[in-house]
Amino acid sequence: MSETPARTRAKARHRRRRKILATGVPLALVAAGALAYGTDTGVFGPGSARAASAAGHTAPAWATAGADGFASVDALGQRGTYGGRDGETVTVRTQAELEKYATAEEPYVIVVAGTIRVAPVGKEIKVRSDKTIVGAGTSGQIVGGGFFLGTGVHNVIIRNLTIRDSYQGVWNDKEHDFDAIQMDGAHHVWIDHNDLRHMADGLIDVRKDSTYVTVSWNRLSDNNKTFGIGWTENVATDITVHHNWFRETEQRNPSTDNAAHAHLYNNYLEDVPGTGITSSYGNYARGRTSMVLENSYFQGVNNPVIKDATASLVQRGNVFSGTSGRNESGGTAFDPARFYAYTPDRAADVPGLVRAGAGPRTSIGVADDQQGGAAPKAATTKAATTLTVARDGTARYRTVQAAVDAVPAGNASRVVIAVKPGTYRETVKVPSDKPHVTIQGTGTSRKQTVITYDNAAGTPKPDGSGTYGTSGSATVAVEADDFQARNLTIANDFDEAAHQSLDGHQAVALRTAADKVFLDGVIVTGDQDTLLLDTAAKDRLGRVYMRDSYVVGNVDFIFGRASAVIDRSVITLKKRWNGTSAGYVTAPSTPADRKGFLISRSVVDGDVAAGSFHLGRTWHAGGDAALDPQTTVRDTRLGAAIKSTPWSDMGGFSWKDDRFAEYRNSGPGAGAAGPDRPHLTDSQAAGQEIGDWLGGWVPTAS
Repeated sequence: MSETPARTRAKARHRRRRKILATGVPLALVAAGALAYGTDTGVFGPGSARAASAAGHTAPAWATAGADGFASVDALGQRGTYGGRDGETVTVRTQAELEKYATAEEPYVIVVAGTIRVAPVGKEIKVRSDKTIVGAGTSGQIVGGGFFLGTGVHNVIIRNLTIRDSYQGVWNDKEHDFDAIQMDGAHHVWIDHNDLRHMADGLIDVRKDSTYVTVSWNRLSDNNKTFGIGWTENVATDITVHHNWFRETEQRNPSTDNAAHAHLYNNYLEDVPGTGITSSYGNYARGRTSMVLENSYFQGVNNPVIKDATASLVQRGNVFSGTSGRNESGGTAFDPARFYAYTPDRAADVPGLVRAGAGPRTSIGVADDQQGGAAPKAATTKAATTLTVARDGTARYRTVQAAVDAVPAGNASRVVIAVKPGTYRETVKVPSDKPHVTIQGTGTSRKQTVITYDNAAGTPKPDGSGTYGTSGSATVAVEADDFQARNLTIANDFDEAAHQSLDGHQAVALRTAADKVFLDGVIVTGDQDTLLLDTAAKDRLGRVYMRDSYVVGNVDFIFGRASAVIDRSVITLKKRWNGTSAGYVTAPSTPADRKGFLISRSVVDGDVAAGSFHLGRTWHAGGDAALDPQTTVRDTRLGAAIKSTPWSDMGGFSWKDDRFAEYRNSGPGAGAAGPDRPHLTDSQAAGQEIGDWLGGWVPTAS
């Protein structure tokens, strides 16, 4: 491939690499037997290079997911990109097993369970068409090698893997063409949620007219020639690059040569000051490339956007912080929405969103055979029943509640309510006698499927029997165990400004009063009391696991007595109805013998005044002095909006008598330990991991 622009070449030759970035597996996930990890979820059954279907498995939902962006487009005889979902699921632990299935003619979902060290170093394992290669949790690693997709190879998904360390000690290496993922003439390829770093050459090379490619939610770091696209005279490649984190990468971030359509959005490019790696440039449109670059965030990058005179590059909505040098655009480009549906996130949200969500996921799945022996026999699982909802009448049910009503009482197996894109203005209740229900949006974005209503605590009931009260105001109320929601928005759009005379402005978007509730890739939005995480009764356990999600609100907007984890999510602080900034994130009312709220590996921030929000206040519901409210916020980035004294009293009860603490938080809102800001010790933190909250429950997407 071509080199960096001339004025940076000499500098590149002398660039010193920095130390390898350290990564690790959260202790709680290890303790829970964490394996399958994905944006959309997943469970991978036990087995040692054995077809899961032979043991009675069906491929999990995460493993059978389809791509978005250009990889989703029907073309060249291929209908989107779905990998090996039509084949068997196999688990591999050795290079020989991986190569056997990757090069097979048949479709496979190949689960990499453990670290595979490639020999010889630098070998790129050939992949044939119709394959999904996924890492089992953060344990799926390819070390010292990568993958190669040759001419005509199509319908390939590479997801949730760490591919690293073929570096041979020469920064601008001319001798070792060792890539993490290289494709020459392939099409319909999806590269998603991987950690790619420290390779001798490129992390991703999309070459020789490869096309219909999507690269999403990856971490790319500690590398020189990072991501190259094109490099032929033909103007053929169609590619989408979104929600990737380029961190400490010198050049080609990406460099795009003669691409017919290059759509780059919501990427985060970060050059950390004071390290051994300095960016020479960010996004580069070369040759006759047509590029649309939107809603991305460039932090400290030199020459963040450059283009050749022959290229077209349209910018919109990008943020540049601490950048210098060339920042160019010009010409006309294309409308990506002509090819596929997408909804970009705000550029200001991108750093938090991508930090929290990019890279391999730690979704907890069925434990693999840790001893490496024969796989235990798996029971056959009954396939889920699917009920489809479309407000335009193109499905059997027009409302979500109608589909819930159709679920039989006491149902013993999973029922998936698939909701087509649209806004559903209704209230939904999943009663306690209807467990195992999943409500799932079918759009390409969680913003496309919205369930919303505007009841508040003081809203009169239509039958004249009083007002709804706080818990009764919920747009969606879940009282059934083993409930799941994913890929949708649940909102309460009660207008406080228009109802100032109303007594009771609490307006719940989602109320859960059940055990084993899994909220996966959702948006829950409102103002006061947005998300009520409760239990069916004071003496009943109510565990909730929320990941890869947004929660939006202003006053006590995450509250209740459940044992709840909010993991790798964005908690967005919102101004009050009158434009003022003041609020509380959490209001736990935890029983003394239970876990309360754990916010982990997330971001807490918003467009509000600095120092205006508390992380929480102690809620002794009903004045119950026996309660012992708990919120722990750990490994989380806190925006400047968080007060230096982040906890608050409530109702005559002191927060200092209850359980409020932080651990290893970062960002401008973080602060040192002190009497008004308790921090956990390392030994205390070891007992406040995700697995401690979930108590043996392993959230599994169904």
